[in-house]
Amino acid sequence: MSEERVQKVLAGMGFGSRREIERWMEQGRIKINGKPCEPGDKVKSGDWVHVNGKRIIVRLEQQEPTRVIMYHKPVGQVCTRKDPEGRPTVFEHLPKSGRSRWISVGRLDINTSGLILFTNNGELANRLMHPSNEVEREYVVRVKGEVSKDILRQLTREVMLDDGPAHFDDIVDGGGEGQNHWYYVVIREGRKREVRRLWEHFGLQVSRLMRVRYGNIILPKSLRKGRSKDLEPADVEQLFESVKLEYDSEKEAGLKRKSSTKKRRTVKSAKGMTQTSSLYKGKTSKQRGPKKKTSKKVGKRVSKRPASGRTRTS
Repeated sequence: MSEERVQKVLAGMGFGSRREIERWMEQGRIKINGKPCEPGDKVKSGDWVHVNGKRIIVRLEQQEPTRVIMYHKPVGQVCTRKDPEGRPTVFEHLPKSGRSRWISVGRLDINTSGLILFTNNGELANRLMHPSNEVEREYVVRVKGEVSKDILRQLTREVMLDDGPAHFDDIVDGGGEGQNHWYYVVIREGRKREVRRLWEHFGLQVSRLMRVRYGNIILPKSLRKGRSKDLEPADVEQLFESVKLEYDSEKEAGLKRKSSTKKRRTVKSAKGMTQTSSLYKGKTSKQRGPKKKTSKKVGKRVSKRPASGRTRTS
């Protein structure tokens, strides 16, 4: 019977990166069949693993393929799994991830909207967030106040914040009139409220902030707020390559084929409930009865996204 290292299995299920899981082992937060484990330990199908008090059963033959989705976060949602104040969370609006779980690649505060990437691959998430890989994040920001050329120059050089020096790698004028002006800014790290704090250092107020790019992934105009979309395999592979992580396209394709065969097709019943398509297995079209004709309402969609600054399309 095949065996795999504990950290590899748990990282593949989206619990965290391999290094993070190794730290949990050293802290005694992971057990195998009731016994504390060490970084070198392996597991096989049928073993019970306790991760931070949560018990899971290992199924090596049911590994999930790597998925990455982009989510358009609206203002008002928080990036925690459960909020003690009862506020809506981004995880409540994500599609199901199978046996694995979603890991957010970075966070956005409650007043910031835009692109968040989610993946079920813990190692990929860790690489994309780690400061050493310097993955670019691009934001469009509306600033209230007078911004001089000297301020823009300092913002691209060095600004001393409470937690150390910071700067924008690039600033592009996005237009605007009066006291409100738009800018596109790029940073290569994800410290808490870093974009806002850089502008506030000069007494300027950020009245709107939206992330439009993470690495090579750009938020498409067609993705509405509160909606998500799976990345194409080619885009996922580029993400792997951008953080020097090996992408096994043949293995991922094989896992996807196995995963798709397990999904049973469903049909809508007259009462709106779902029934498995096995109800119709072996029956001819005459036995099933005539198809019910349904009318489709076609409506015109109007984008509510403000037309300010330069535009970006995927």
